Amino acid sequence: MHESEFARIGARLRSEGLVNANFGNISVRDVSGFFITSAGAYLDCPGKVVQVPFEGPVPADASSEYRAHREVYRATRHSALVHAHPPHAVAASLVTDEVVPRDSEGVMFCPVISVVEGKPGSDEIGRNVAEALRLANIVLVKGHGTFAAGRGLDEAYILTSLVEHSCRVLWQLGAFHQPRPESSPPPGD
Repeated sequence: MHESEFARIGARLRSEGLVNANFGNISVRDVSGFFITSAGAYLDCPGKVVQVPFEGPVPADASSEYRAHREVYRATRHSALVHAHPPHAVAASLVTDEVVPRDSEGVMFCPVISVVEGKPGSDEIGRNVAEALRLANIVLVKGHGTFAAGRGLDEAYILTSLVEHSCRVLWQLGAFHQPRPESSPPPGD
């Protein structure tokens, strides 16, 4: 049912380097739950999509991040979620508690991006992501990746791409430069 739409968005994510191999997941809300990519699926050819109920047992083949998706749908009105691993955004999440874009699109569409913590696939990540997405449409999980929410998958994809662009600009500006510890000699010494 949703396979072709998931594959279309997954191909865009893959072509921009926002996901690699079988990392990341995609979901859309349904009346009694949501449809999500299966565990280990390649997003550009996701195969069978799994239906997960809001309450009750979760199918064994659902993505390991189903907890985050379920908590977001329970806590918000968002209709679609994209979880990706954009490299510049992941790197930024390791050195800051929030990302403040300086490029014009970032300033307009996501002026502050929170960074939350949580082990991938855990209840903690589910709670923290859902809490952040009550107030915004995108959040970074420290060392892990983005969760972007929207009225549809296109909106969530665009936010994911936008945050990676904003983080790339900030890296090029040196905004995330970390000084070397004093015990480390500078290169070349």
